[in-house]
Amino acid sequence: MMRLKEILNNKGGQPVIIPEESTVGAAIRLMNQHRVGSVMVQGPNGEPIGILTERDIVRLYAQGETDFETMLVKDWMTTDMTTGQPDDSVSEVLAIMTVKRFRHLPVLEEARMVGVVSLGDLVKAQLEEIAFEAKVLREYISS
Repeated sequence: MMRLKEILNNKGGQPVIIPEESTVGAAIRLMNQHRVGSVMVQGPNGEPIGILTERDIVRLYAQGETDFETMLVKDWMTTDMTTGQPDDSVSEVLAIMTVKRFRHLPVLEEARMVGVVSLGDLVKAQLEEIAFEAKVLREYISS
C-alpha cells in the first residue's frame, strides 16, 4: 500500500509557501512561476495557517473581487484545512479528497509542513501501482 511519504519523495521539492501578508496577486504569480495549483500560507512564526488555491481565486473573480494587488492572502485563504501525514495511505486520502471535493492536501509532520499532494499526484501514484501489480501478475502467470 503506497503512502504519502512515497509520493512526496518521488515528487521532490518543497511546498510553495507565501507569507500571510502577501497579496493575492503575488500568490497568483508564485503559482504560475512554480506551475502549481495552490500555495501554502505561512503565519508569523513559520507555521502553516492556510491554503490559497486556483479554485479560491476563481471564486473571488466570479464574485467581482478583481483587485488582486491589494487583496491580502490572509483574508481570502482557506483556513479550515484537512491535512495529511506522511504515513497516510494514498487510497484513504484519495477517498477523503473525493468526498470533501478538494484537490490539494497539505502534508504535515509534527505540525511542520513537509509537502502538498494534489489529486493528480494521488491518481498517478495509484495508476502506477496498479500497472506494476498487473505486470507482476502477468509475469507470474506466464512463468
